[in-house]
Amino acid sequence: MHTAEHIINQTMIRLFGCGRSVEAHIERKKSKLDYALAEAPTEEQVKQLEKRVNEVIESHLPVTTEFITQQEACGRFDMERLPEGASDTVRVVHVGDYDECLCIGTHVENTAEIGQFQIVSHSYDSETHRWRMRFKLLPVK
Repeated sequence: MHTAEHIINQTMIRLFGCGRSVEAHIERKKSKLDYALAEAPTEEQVKQLEKRVNEVIESHLPVTTEFITQQEACGRFDMERLPEGASDTVRVVHVGDYDECLCIGTHVENTAEIGQFQIVSHSYDSETHRWRMRFKLLPVK
């Protein structure tokens, strides 16, 4: 689930020009992500998102980590979510050459281990301009 979140975030950036999720709730069976969007995605765009995420998963990309200093990370990553008092060394997770971000979570070694991504439902709040996606992963066949 967590590695899938990285791929979804990068795909949202590429398709919609938005930032990474503004709120995330990642669970083993079903998860949700919220994105700041000026308008709701069309059903066609939602299908395109699901298709593209699955294409990346099926690309068998290696998932690797590296450790860099906070100084090296500044300008390269959004440091806003870094907790106060974090060590000077931060962990960067790479999903092939598709995505990289600061992360402390648990990840698979290869995207082929993720399974199939499926958007279960989605909704848009026009007052807050937030689009919420609920998704699950189907087992690897």
